[in-house]
Amino acid sequence: MNLNNRIKLSSMMFLEFFIWGSWFVTLGTFLGNNLNASGAQSASVFSTQSWGAIIAPFIIGLIADRFFNAEKILGVLHLIGAVLMYQMYSAPDISVFYPYVFSYMILFMPTLALVNSVSFNQMKDPEKEFSTIRVWGTIGWIFAGLLISFIFHWDTAEGTSAGLLKNTFLMAGIASLILGIFSFALPKTPPKVSSNEKVKLSEILGLDALKLLKDKNFAIFFIASILICIPLAFYYQNAHPFLSNVGVDNPTGKMTIGQISEVLFLLLLPVFFTKFGFKRTILVGMLAWAVRYTLFAYGNASDLSFMLIIGIALHGVCYDFFFVAGQIYTNSKAGEKYKSAAQGLITLATYGVGMLIGFEVAGLITDSYKTADGIFDWKMIWIIPAGIAAVVFVLFALVFNDKDKVQKPLL
Repeated sequence: MNLNNRIKLSSMMFLEFFIWGSWFVTLGTFLGNNLNASGAQSASVFSTQSWGAIIAPFIIGLIADRFFNAEKILGVLHLIGAVLMYQMYSAPDISVFYPYVFSYMILFMPTLALVNSVSFNQMKDPEKEFSTIRVWGTIGWIFAGLLISFIFHWDTAEGTSAGLLKNTFLMAGIASLILGIFSFALPKTPPKVSSNEKVKLSEILGLDALKLLKDKNFAIFFIASILICIPLAFYYQNAHPFLSNVGVDNPTGKMTIGQISEVLFLLLLPVFFTKFGFKRTILVGMLAWAVRYTLFAYGNASDLSFMLIIGIALHGVCYDFFFVAGQIYTNSKAGEKYKSAAQGLITLATYGVGMLIGFEVAGLITDSYKTADGIFDWKMIWIIPAGIAAVVFVLFALVFNDKDKVQKPLL
């Protein structure tokens, strides 16, 4: 890959995840403080991510793969996204805000696949080249959090009470406008499938990979993937409001520790696979969710603040050792013919079905442990997902017994 394309693709990844990190991390706090949303209403807003993940394969399979260049669709989606972000910035209440965030996530989630398609199309050896491009996405997410906390101070107690968190949507909208225009200068990525070729719904949704569920151990892993997304949803929905509520300074900036940890543990993942195998690696990931939420339940913003920081830092173990490890396991099980379908099926199960259930449960639990005076029982709100993760951990340890050697991950 030439230097010009490398710079373009790295910039694309930086902006793509800068946009997401600009508003999604602080969304829970914004909904509670600015729009007075209940736990159930917050759950509905966060669930738009899951609906976007469910609908995304249709946009990619029916449009991007068949009719138009990926970089042009990416540009159009982000330009529309910039307009929707401004509407979210201007929304006076949750009833006005919801249709805009729903529309935005339906359009944004497909862009996660599109940026990968544009990148892979320029690579001769994706296994070696992709990580050096994708890491700029994580840097973009981190940079957004640092700006919010340490430059603009929108997430301070004074900032949130003054309603400054809504500026995150304005920042994301500006970045979306820039990426929308910049996308038309990206390397050309033409459709992969002829528009005349018959399209199969089963291929678009990854349903061809359902036959993998005949394997008992893969079926157990598949169910575990859905179940572990229930506690995962608690983190996305409640972590930032929790840290802000208990008085942690610069919570958005401190949550970027999780992304830094993600990069570090991604590098350690091949070592764990080689030494401990898939089952033990994924069990560590599951256990990390239970430990993290227990730390949140018993930590505080003063003498036990280190417990909260450790809980945030465990994000790398939680995400990489379960989700990335699971993607590698799925890839090794699927075989050449069903690799894409299998990854699509797992994505649909986790970010679609699993997190849709998870956000609903998180909303109900949050409302159940909130008093009429608006005080949250955070200990119980975190103990419950910790318990769910612990149960999934025990069940998986007892019933999963795959002795096959997983392919060595190419990271």
